[in-house]
Amino acid sequence: MSDEKPPQLVDYFVVAGLTDTSRPLEEDNQQHRLARPSEPITDVAVIIRSQGEEVPHGFTCIESTTSGHPVDLNAGLLNNPQMFICYKRGRDKPPLIELGVHYEGKDRPKPGYKILDTTPYSRSANLNSGGPGHQRTFLTYRRAAEPHGHNTLGVTDICLVMPSKGESTPHTFCRVDKNLNTSMWGPAVFLCYKIAMAKANTLVYEAGLLGRYPEQDSESFPLPESVPVFCLPMGATIESWPADTKYPLPVFSTFVLTGASGDKVYGAAIQFHEAFPRERLSEKQSLRLGLLSVVDRRPVAGRSLQTRKSICVLSHWPFFDVFRKFLMFIYRYSISGPHVLPLETHISHFMHNVPFPSPQRPRILVQMSPYDNLLLCRPVSSPLPLSGASFLTLLQNLGPDNAVALLVAVLTEQKLLIHSLRPDVLTSVGEALVAMIFPLRWQCPYIPLCPLALADVLCAPVPFIVGIHSSYFDLYEPPRDVIFVDLDTNTIFQSEERKLLSPRSLPRRPCKVLLASLHSLSQQLDEMYSGPGEEASLELLLSDAEAARGRRAQLELEARAAFLRFMACALRGYRSFLRPIAPAPAPAGRDAGSLFALQGFLKSRERAYHRFYGQLLRTQLFTQFIEDCSFASDRDPCLEFFDTCVDKVQADLEKPEDAPLMELDDPRGGEHTVFITPPEQPAGPDGAELPARYRYDGFPTLRPELLEPPRDPLVAQLCQARSSAPSSPAPRRTKQEMKVAQRVAQKYSSVPDMWAKCLLGHCYGLWFLYLPTHVRAAPAKLRALQLAYEVLRKMEAHKVVLPDEVCYRILMQLCGQYGEPVLSVRVLLEMKRAGIVPNTITYGYYNKAVLESKWPAGTQGGRLRWAKLRNVVLGAAQFRQPLRQRERRAAAATAAPPGGRAPPAPRPSLQRQTTWAGRSLRDTPPAPRLVKSGSLSFPGGTHGEGGRGGPREPLTTRSPALPAAPAPLPPRLRGPPGSADGSLSDVSFATDESDRADEGPAGAGGPAGNTPRRGLAAKLQQLLSPGKRPSLRPAASTELPAGARDACPRRGSEQRDGEPPQRRSPAETLLRPRERPESTASESSVSLGSELDLSDTSVGSAGVPKSSEPPADGAAGQEPPAVEVLLSSCSRCQGCGALVYDEEVMAGWTSDDSNLNTTCPFCGRSFVPFLSIEIQDFQLPPSSAEDDSLPPPAAQGPVLSDRRRCLALDEAEPELCNGYPDTAVPRRSERVAFAYLSPLVLRKELESLVENEGGEFLAQPELVDSHPIIYWNLVWYFQRLGLPSNLPRLLLGSQHVTPTPQAQPPDSPCVRVRLLWDVLAPEPDSCPPLHVLWRLHSNVPTRLRSWRPHGHHPFSLAFMEAVLNHVGLNDVHKAITLFLETLAAPGAPRHLQRSIYREILFLMLAALGRDHTDIAAFDKKYKSAYNKLAGSLGKEELRRRRVQPPSSKAIDCRKSFGATLEC
Repeated sequence: MSDEKPPQLVDYFVVAGLTDTSRPLEEDNQQHRLARPSEPITDVAVIIRSQGEEVPHGFTCIESTTSGHPVDLNAGLLNNPQMFICYKRGRDKPPLIELGVHYEGKDRPKPGYKILDTTPYSRSANLNSGGPGHQRTFLTYRRAAEPHGHNTLGVTDICLVMPSKGESTPHTFCRVDKNLNTSMWGPAVFLCYKIAMAKANTLVYEAGLLGRYPEQDSESFPLPESVPVFCLPMGATIESWPADTKYPLPVFSTFVLTGASGDKVYGAAIQFHEAFPRERLSEKQSLRLGLLSVVDRRPVAGRSLQTRKSICVLSHWPFFDVFRKFLMFIYRYSISGPHVLPLETHISHFMHNVPFPSPQRPRILVQMSPYDNLLLCRPVSSPLPLSGASFLTLLQNLGPDNAVALLVAVLTEQKLLIHSLRPDVLTSVGEALVAMIFPLRWQCPYIPLCPLALADVLCAPVPFIVGIHSSYFDLYEPPRDVIFVDLDTNTIFQSEERKLLSPRSLPRRPCKVLLASLHSLSQQLDEMYSGPGEEASLELLLSDAEAARGRRAQLELEARAAFLRFMACALRGYRSFLRPIAPAPAPAGRDAGSLFALQGFLKSRERAYHRFYGQLLRTQLFTQFIEDCSFASDRDPCLEFFDTCVDKVQADLEKPEDAPLMELDDPRGGEHTVFITPPEQPAGPDGAELPARYRYDGFPTLRPELLEPPRDPLVAQLCQARSSAPSSPAPRRTKQEMKVAQRVAQKYSSVPDMWAKCLLGHCYGLWFLYLPTHVRAAPAKLRALQLAYEVLRKMEAHKVVLPDEVCYRILMQLCGQYGEPVLSVRVLLEMKRAGIVPNTITYGYYNKAVLESKWPAGTQGGRLRWAKLRNVVLGAAQFRQPLRQRERRAAAATAAPPGGRAPPAPRPSLQRQTTWAGRSLRDTPPAPRLVKSGSLSFPGGTHGEGGRGGPREPLTTRSPALPAAPAPLPPRLRGPPGSADGSLSDVSFATDESDRADEGPAGAGGPAGNTPRRGLAAKLQQLLSPGKRPSLRPAASTELPAGARDACPRRGSEQRDGEPPQRRSPAETLLRPRERPESTASESSVSLGSELDLSDTSVGSAGVPKSSEPPADGAAGQEPPAVEVLLSSCSRCQGCGALVYDEEVMAGWTSDDSNLNTTCPFCGRSFVPFLSIEIQDFQLPPSSAEDDSLPPPAAQGPVLSDRRRCLALDEAEPELCNGYPDTAVPRRSERVAFAYLSPLVLRKELESLVENEGGEFLAQPELVDSHPIIYWNLVWYFQRLGLPSNLPRLLLGSQHVTPTPQAQPPDSPCVRVRLLWDVLAPEPDSCPPLHVLWRLHSNVPTRLRSWRPHGHHPFSLAFMEAVLNHVGLNDVHKAITLFLETLAAPGAPRHLQRSIYREILFLMLAALGRDHTDIAAFDKKYKSAYNKLAGSLGKEELRRRRVQPPSSKAIDCRKSFGATLEC
């Protein structure tokens, strides 16, 4: 597991201010404006010069507009009263902070405003006094509250503008949108004013670093050198104040630092003032600050000296509110006192002992002092990138229309300069601007709070988004090609050189919906904050702060969703214009033009919007977006979420969709809260409290000896989620894919056939999660990848419901890892053929595999020529077959005796292989078929579950009922290498080209291949016997395709005896079971009594090796296994005691991926099903194992595990092999049981395991002991679907198996896995099932030997024969009635563990055999009989007596997963 550190809340604590090395930020060398006013405006007045009024003393009269036009407020009136506006500057009273115009009779006076109703000479100050019919108009103003600080914001300038003269509002000025001239004559005049911080006697220096903690840089994130400059963006100042001036409140600001890799670091800082000693000033500095008189250099009394300082925290998380509270606490702690604990203790305590909130403990309550606390909540879980954006702040400061105008500016990459007098607002709005264009990502310079020292970036010839303090414009002349956004006045200033596109250039309907949503949100904000901001915030805080915070979070989410919907509509359909890299990539493979059809995308848009889209496609935003979509990156989950949003929206609608694109995941909803106590105060020697001795005159220099180490590191470890292992090999699902899969499962849980396919899709998803581990251990990587590709093809062909694209994604990643780009292209084509559009993550892995892998040579001539030659040879072989048959018939006719019959000619092997499944020997053999070079063929059949006796298709055209993983046949398990009757071509047509090449020169015809043929025949004859027979399902053997496995024994038999042995029909066996018990066992040996149904064509046996061994080890199945594992999912309901079988368990599962329960079909209760496991260890000491390989003495009789002895029995005495003799006794046997998990639950657990432990852990034996539930469930599903894996072999290194004294080769011991349909062990007092009683009466040994044929039960042999006769005559209702009457007899058990349906079905399988039982037809007949009986007895009574058939959902689950299980 990875040793990565958990997320840290705070990385650094920084103190910035004036240092000895700080350089002055001189204004002499800068192009700055005229001298700015040093004092704010404190009064305004109106004078009437026509009445003889003069400008009052100290006032300034406004006589002209900004462009020099004369200003007469009543110039259009006949009497022309000549009214003018005057203002006065000073510091004798609080400054004015706002101006307005009041229409009497129309407007209500605003609270806090005063109406200027008289002139200084006591006349009416009505600005429209021309006559009684004119609107009475007065000026209004609002003054700052007492007491005011030295740097209080106030009105610093006033001007008048006439729009009719071409004048506009000056930059940084606020305009009062009420005309001062309301008469019918004269031009319109508007009042404008500017709010700024009027400073005087100030020196500005570049800020430096005064202190930091920790002192050493961390390896992952060293402290940037520019942090002090961002803490004090307007510089570290020395200011001279009047002696009685009060300190202003600290100013909170935030900033964002962007690293070279694009990761963001968030800073939160507060700025405050401290006293500065005069002794550190030079004479020049004292003169500039007004501390010395200019003439005689004498000290000026009544002045104080202050400096500006800042404290800051740096973090990777935008917890701005939490950091503001912490910094304010630290600042108040430094100016109060004395204290027992030093300031450094609180700083180190917060940085070390406050953990990052985790999903387990989402709330962290930090008690900093008895009166100060803060609540730290886990960030909202969102697929969008983490950001400090506030869309509500954007709306409050700019409004909906300006917000949309800025959206156009950002999408077209303009130069944007955002400025405000509030530095904390700049970061929130700047982050909102770069977040509103998601999924596009801003690629140009981005500084939401730019320091004055870095203002040269405004002259850069590239687009940028820069935020700066509005006082910058008092010092410098800004560039002309920049778009200015004034957050204080809600205005956007555009220069003539740089004009924005109109919002009308945006797509009309999406833009209309966006504007409507923003206007609605803005109205709701106005209702929330109806009064002034400070008062409203305080009122909300006192009334219901929690509800207000939740409401604001909801509105924030809706605003972000509105912009997200617009971007989804604007970029809809973009994925269809992505160009996958199909051929070998050119050097310019990463060019946007080669990755995206730009012109095709542009033509797909409406012509009216081509100008906007044309500019968008040329931006760096869009180019980077195409690269992110085309190649794997860390933004893949975000882009995948955007793709789901594109699928949800409908661009033609003029209202938003009902389903929200984003849902609020409130982290405060968690119940667990971690409480962090304040630092403990030390006690004295006698337990008394120590005196308070820490007092500070200003913020102190941090002392390293007082910064304590972590006090309780366990708290932080407990609150962290386990980090992801970097070695995890498989691309995992994103949160959005998990939600989609959950919704799909909920949808299909009520549809029976789709629920089965949904479960099956999750099972295949489990195997593909394991696939990297399997490929890593496979000796032939390409063959393993081709195997996975064929599995995908079969899954698509049979419409398996895939919950996501992880299967394709993993295979594409492995293709890139092992250098197979051609196979990756084939996987992409299969996705498109299946109608699946790859999302961003899958598409990125595809392009990465194609671009970074080494492509094969461009000329494929040699391979194509060999393929053509192969087809010619195979075609010639097919033409020669009739000639050979004619020659054989002629030879047989000439060799026949004159008066007798000619012996029958030997038949091809493929014709006789289906006689085991009930086919007649007269059936026409299937014609061989040519196979394309390099392809893998699937043996299979077209019949369903019950159609085992119908005609079969050729091997290469068999279509199994459900997909399964294919595998080429190992050379040792194919048919005989040589054959005189031409049967080699019959078999070889269904094999792969590369596999036939492995056979080597042994393929020559003739009798030289007798020994291999006899060995294979003996092996298959053992498989037909219920005795000591090796399984085709275990972990060390390989399954044969139907044609090869059925053909080989009969061919060997025919060459020795000339004709096949006579067999009795199933009907004869059924009617006289006591006469032929051995024959009965022979017929049923391929059904419930065998490890694998050889004739089944379901997903579990479609030519897939059921082992974890390489194909070459297939012959090892002739030897006894080292370990045999029996698995059963049959579980007992705790409520009613009934046995619930596998398909019924699957049908009872829910779509919840955290629910372990299933539902009992009989009582309806929920219970947890279990996997029962029996592990039998057959491993012998090395000496015994060597002796066992020798032939046993003749006196011991035939032993089925001995190959040499079985060769003599495979044809001469087949009945001796059809019993169920005692198998070898295991050295050790153990039974365990673990929860049987739904594939949905198991996948979630497996993903968590791979994320925490890494993919390599799945190949380690520790998996068996440390995670047994996951291990055994994976073994069950992989064996059930016939998917290869190395999991069974891991059992050899676990605690369940005794280790051997000597180390053995890795492929010598094999593990056999058998999947059982019924229970592993019977209940102590339970009644034996009918299929066991049938075998006991037929003298066929069974696996469960604790039952006896004649016990305390009413089920005699005559009863079972009667049941079978009724079923055979299609009178299933009579069989059920007979069953119910027998159960009602005295001495019969009241309730059976198995349902009557299950008893009859298992009895049929035991008596007739799997190949002669049509389960689908039986289900229909049983359901019809049940409905017939339900009319007389009632369904509830039948359910109580366990007569009901399986539900349609259970039947579909059995069909999907296959019924190849034994009892």
